[in-house]
Amino acid sequence: MPKPRIIFILGPTAVGKSEFALRIAKKLNAEIVSCDSMQVYKGMDIISSKPSVCARRKIPHHLIDIIPAQKEFNASLYRNRALKAIKTILKKKKTPLFNGGTGLYASAVLDGIFKGPGEDKKIRQRLYQQAEKKGTRHLYQRLQKVDPQAGERIHPHDLRRIIRALEVWIKTKKPISQWQKKRRGITQRYNVEIYCLNRAREELYTRINQRVEQMFKKGLVNEVAHLLKKKNLSKTASCAIGIKEIKDYLEGKYSLNEAKSLIKKHTRQYAKRQLTWFRKDKRIIWISTNLQFAIRDLFRKCK
Repeated sequence: MPKPRIIFILGPTAVGKSEFALRIAKKLNAEIVSCDSMQVYKGMDIISSKPSVCARRKIPHHLIDIIPAQKEFNASLYRNRALKAIKTILKKKKTPLFNGGTGLYASAVLDGIFKGPGEDKKIRQRLYQQAEKKGTRHLYQRLQKVDPQAGERIHPHDLRRIIRALEVWIKTKKPISQWQKKRRGITQRYNVEIYCLNRAREELYTRINQRVEQMFKKGLVNEVAHLLKKKNLSKTASCAIGIKEIKDYLEGKYSLNEAKSLIKKHTRQYAKRQLTWFRKDKRIIWISTNLQFAIRDLFRKCK
């Protein structure tokens, strides 16, 4: 019996993944599994650019609006939910179609989660204190010395992942990159196809700027203000681009235009990091973002 087929549509923010996935899902009799670290949260609709209610009625979507914004979420929890979604979709004789731009979550499903040591609050607290005193760069340089492979993969400003990697090293004297080589993903059980959308840089940046403008018109400020009123926003939800910028605007640190410009800038920087992540995965097939040609290219490569 042939292995069940699973498709991943990845790419940077604002590249056009959602529209593309909807078109593909109709043709493949597929259901969409969100691969976005912020769309899992309830009440974060505009800031995470969730598919419209209309789109979700046309094609069933999974892993959207599954937890409150006050709860922590991570790649391991996402993987567990994603594996359940795969089984649910396959039981319906349909194709699971993953769609999103969170490379870490895609990797958790594709390659698995390493079974390393658990959290050590004392070590983490000490590392966070060092970051406050000496800066994130100091910890990143330390990581580069003890685990160069992890240093290449983790962004110098990603304090949470830098601390996790150092935590593993301190507890086990074994690099996290070595632990991760023992992971087991879904590629052995399923016929997995991974595609990534991209556009010319200037075109992508223009689309990002236009999306941010639309987000403000839809009520981004009110949505963020509502989230902040609830307090105890989880650390993971607080990482969404727009939370800090709007918070600073509401506190009078920036004008509305300054906050808007910062969100555009930080989103462009995030898109660049996403592309850097995806380019390291040699399994990915890159396709055109012109929808007509992209669909043609995908089906041609799927044959």
